[in-house]
Amino acid sequence: MSDSPKIICNNIWKIFGTYPKRTLDTIDRSLSRAEVQEQTGHVIAVKDVSFTIKKGETFVVMGLSGSGKSTLVRCISRLIDPTAGEMIIDGEDIMNYNDAQLTELRRFRMSMVFQHFGLFPHRKVIDNISFGLEIRGVPKKERRQRATEVLEKVGLHGWADHYPRELSGGMQQRVGLARAMAVDPEILIFDEPFSALDPLIRREMQDELIKIQSEVQKTMIFITHDFLEAIKMGDHIAIMKDGEISQIGTPEEIVANPVDDYVRDFTEDVPRYKVLSVGKIMRAASDATLASGIQKVSENAKLDTLIDIAIAANGPLAVVDSDNQIVGEIDQSLILKAMDTRS
Repeated sequence: MSDSPKIICNNIWKIFGTYPKRTLDTIDRSLSRAEVQEQTGHVIAVKDVSFTIKKGETFVVMGLSGSGKSTLVRCISRLIDPTAGEMIIDGEDIMNYNDAQLTELRRFRMSMVFQHFGLFPHRKVIDNISFGLEIRGVPKKERRQRATEVLEKVGLHGWADHYPRELSGGMQQRVGLARAMAVDPEILIFDEPFSALDPLIRREMQDELIKIQSEVQKTMIFITHDFLEAIKMGDHIAIMKDGEISQIGTPEEIVANPVDDYVRDFTEDVPRYKVLSVGKIMRAASDATLASGIQKVSENAKLDTLIDIAIAANGPLAVVDSDNQIVGEIDQSLILKAMDTRS
C-alpha cells in the first residue's frame, strides 16, 4: 500500500428530489435528514462526506441499510452524479469528465463486483470472465489466456468450459470476481459481494480476496453492513449513518476508541484481542524493563499472538518499535484487561 492518494472525496452531497441543487443551496445544513425531508420533500442520501483512499488499500464503507453507503460508492464511479462536491481520482476531478471520459474510466480503470453475480447464463465461465476484454476489442486468443490466468487465481481451475448454472453460489461469485479482475483495473469496487452467501462460503471468499489483494495490491472499495467483515477486510473503515460518516479509522482505532454509541454498538461483540495491538495498551517502560534483557515484542503484534508468551514470561515484556527501541512494556494483566469487552 502506498501513501499516495488514489481517490479523494471532498464534501460530497447527494440529494434525491425534484430540485436537489436548489434544496442544497437553501437548506439549513445542520438539519437532520428527517427534518430536511419533512420540510422540503427531498432526501439527503449523502451529506457532506470527505475522505481519502490511498493507492493499494482496501477501504471499507460500512453502515446499516439506508445509511447511504451504496449511494456514496456509486458517486465515486459517477453511476450516480453527486449534487455537489469533488470526486478526485489520480489528481483529476471526475465531476468534470464528459461521457467519453467516464466510459474510459469505467471500462479501463475501474471494475465493480455486486451481490448478485450478473453472469451471462448462455456463456461459459471462461467467456463470462473475458467479457470485459471482448468489449475492449482484445483478440480472442489473448483474452482467453488472460481469463485462464485469472481463473486459476480465484481457485476455479477446471471450470472454464462449464456454464454458470453448473456452479454453486460461491463459485459463481468467484467468476464475478475473476471477470472484474480480468481487465486489470486500478480500482475494484465491491457492493456487499458476499452477503448472499452461506457463512462458511462467505468466510472462504473473504480469505480468498485478502489473499488476492496481497498479491495484486489494487485500490479496493468494499461495501458491507457487517462490522466483523469490515474489520477483517479493511485497512481503513468509514462508518456511515443517515448519509454522514460517523467515524473513519483503522479497525484497531475504531474498536479501541469508538466515537459515539452508534459506533460502540458495532464494536461490542468484536473479539478485541484479535484487533488490538500491543502499542494500543502498553504502559510506559519501567527502569527495570529498560535496563534488563527481558523478552521483546513488537508494538504492532496483535494481543492474541502474545497470550501464551505473556503467561510463560511471568512478568513484563519489553515493547519495541520498528527500530528495535523499547517504547513501553506489557504483561499478562494488561492483556487480560484489554480482552475484557467491558473495559
